[in-house]
Amino acid sequence: MGIFKKKQEATYTKPSDASVAQAFKHGDQTTKLSFFIFGLGNLMNKQIVRGVVFLLLEIGYLAYMIGFGIHSIGDLITLGTVEQGQTYNEALGIYEYSLGDNSMLCLLYGVITLFLTAAFIFVACMSGKSAYATQFRKERKMPVPTFKDDLRSLKEENLHSLLLALPIIGIIVFTIVPLVFMILIAFTSYDHEHQPPGNLFEWVGLQNFVAMFANGSKLASTFWPVLSWTLIWAVFATFSCYILGLMLALLINRKGTRIKGFWRFMFVLSVAVPQFVTLLSMRTIFNANGPVNVLLRTLGAIGETESIPFFTNPLYAKITIICINIWIGVPFTMLSTTGILQNIPAELYEAARIDGASAPTIFRKITLPYMVFVMTPNLITSFTGNINNFNVIYLLSGGGPDTVDYYYAGKTDLLVTWLYRLTITQKDYNLGAVIGILVFIILAAVSLLTYRHTGSYKDEGAFQ
Repeated sequence: MGIFKKKQEATYTKPSDASVAQAFKHGDQTTKLSFFIFGLGNLMNKQIVRGVVFLLLEIGYLAYMIGFGIHSIGDLITLGTVEQGQTYNEALGIYEYSLGDNSMLCLLYGVITLFLTAAFIFVACMSGKSAYATQFRKERKMPVPTFKDDLRSLKEENLHSLLLALPIIGIIVFTIVPLVFMILIAFTSYDHEHQPPGNLFEWVGLQNFVAMFANGSKLASTFWPVLSWTLIWAVFATFSCYILGLMLALLINRKGTRIKGFWRFMFVLSVAVPQFVTLLSMRTIFNANGPVNVLLRTLGAIGETESIPFFTNPLYAKITIICINIWIGVPFTMLSTTGILQNIPAELYEAARIDGASAPTIFRKITLPYMVFVMTPNLITSFTGNINNFNVIYLLSGGGPDTVDYYYAGKTDLLVTWLYRLTITQKDYNLGAVIGILVFIILAAVSLLTYRHTGSYKDEGAFQ
């Protein structure tokens, strides 16, 4: 029996390694009560400051729940029950508005309350573990840490906790909470017909997702073509820039090329110009009455009253956008690939030439595998960025040309620009949230599956 107990205690080397379950199972009565009365174990063992901090956190949470939290949870379930109304004041001869519930605030405050409850549970576990750590030390006649010891540990073994506390809180408050809030909107009826505070919206479950994929619905007839163009655009925008940028870098870095620095400077010069300036300039250049069409009319390539519909014809608009993106993206790829090319061991090339390998063979067997191996994560990142490439589409074509066949989307809209239209223009926030979730699922699946099947993941040290 004693041997079994020793093995049980050996599951953790120090009290802080004990899990919550172990602390609750092996703790004494005071330790178990510390899960419900925060800081009790610390106060009983004269760790006053630590115990008071735990206790104040519990009192603060309970005060919040009594004064505001319980009501917020109820509002989260109903999303409000009283609509804003108006009554006619005969004495003043005007209509007066009576305040009602705001569904958006009900949802937001409910989400915040849930996160505070999760934090409360976390603090409860910390309180129990802290009490058990003190019990563990006292049973083995080890010194119990004082408040000074706690402060000293924050500069030594617990320095990571001190440094990470504020960033983690910031991520939760400014990233995770808004993200959860926006995800939950996808399961509500928050659209242009249900705008708070004048109107309430409600929970609709998966109704918005069903509408997005239902056969024959206008949403579905918009989603699938927009998704198809989004994927086509991402593939062309990613690999055209990569291939052409790599070819340009090879051309500049070959031994026979003179004044390499000048050529690099000329292409990097386009990078120095802000992207939105370049895109707006290109939009003007390829306009119906822009310099390109004017030049073609002057040369007689098109009629005097004609113009090439670079942004008004769906096919022309897509081709034009891809070509302009190449102009913008190739210099970036050239810069990144140049650095990688210069780091390929020269001995590999010398050995290949001695063996009689031709230039195409050297490129296929040495240069290209090395470049693909190193740049695969960058290609995945570029593909992800191009799926969400809002600037190029919005500033060049604005998603147009528009069509009545789509639900508030144009022929060149990506999912992200369609999302923008639905939220900013149409006020269909629920549909925008649905698209945001679908984009995340698509990107996460494609990125993870692709990366896990690449040499960069399977054989990380292959080219070291």
